[in-house]
Amino acid sequence: MNAECTEPVSTGRYELGEGARWVDGELHWVDILTGRLLVRRGGADVTLVELGVPLGAVAPLAGRPGRWVAAAGTGIAVLDPAAPDPLTWLARPAEEGVRQRMNDATVDPAGRFIAGSMAYAADEQPGAGRLHAVDPDGTVRTIVDGLAIPNGPVFSPDGTVMYLADSSRNRIDAYPYDVATGTVGVPRLFAEIEEHWPDGMAVEADGTVWSAVWGGGAVHRYRPDGSLIEAIPVPATRPTSVCFTESTVYVTSASMWLDRPSAADGAVFRLPRRVRGAAVPAARLDAC
Repeated sequence: MNAECTEPVSTGRYELGEGARWVDGELHWVDILTGRLLVRRGGADVTLVELGVPLGAVAPLAGRPGRWVAAAGTGIAVLDPAAPDPLTWLARPAEEGVRQRMNDATVDPAGRFIAGSMAYAADEQPGAGRLHAVDPDGTVRTIVDGLAIPNGPVFSPDGTVMYLADSSRNRIDAYPYDVATGTVGVPRLFAEIEEHWPDGMAVEADGTVWSAVWGGGAVHRYRPDGSLIEAIPVPATRPTSVCFTESTVYVTSASMWLDRPSAADGAVFRLPRRVRGAAVPAARLDAC
């Protein structure tokens, strides 16, 4: 175990823990296939809501404390964990074609919720994945298609570059991004990871990109030009996402598809390191 990594901070172990977010002074994450949104509170893992559909990722909803925009099931919804029916659907872009579900998501500098969708059998339907943008007026648009397993996505500090991992293709691409319109340009290859999959990402205020490496038991740090700075070992085989506080890096992981998962697989870890993360705003939905 890397001396920088502590024992797991979570009390539970998760099948597909992902989507780490630091919101209002607390660590939140999802367990995708069980449809749970969790928070680390009072020294324990607390389930805020458990849905009957997969929950790929969430982002806090601006001006609505306790409410979220969620990539869930086959679509995008407003999530209110306290409501009897917690999901209010905006659109279901993953209902078309092969069997799909929503996956990772983030928010762009203008407050658009940016979320990926993927086929359940991504290896058999590698071009079915797409990336969608939710404008503040609630319009849902597809901005990238032909993907396998979209993960990340994250933005450079000035918002002009969107980094997107296509995990099973072992690559991270950098897309020119127009914040005013929420549109992408022609991508360039940012980084390739042989044998393992790039997964969830986060960006420092100086533009350094962090990526969890599924199957590699590590988190990678890249300069903005795509050159690798370091590979930080993680005690779990399948790290899935990264988020920052001023003094700590949190890393989620998965236990799924492991014949003999260790006691660490599926846990959430903390790495004591001072990192100044690039700002990630809350999602804007002006009509909500």
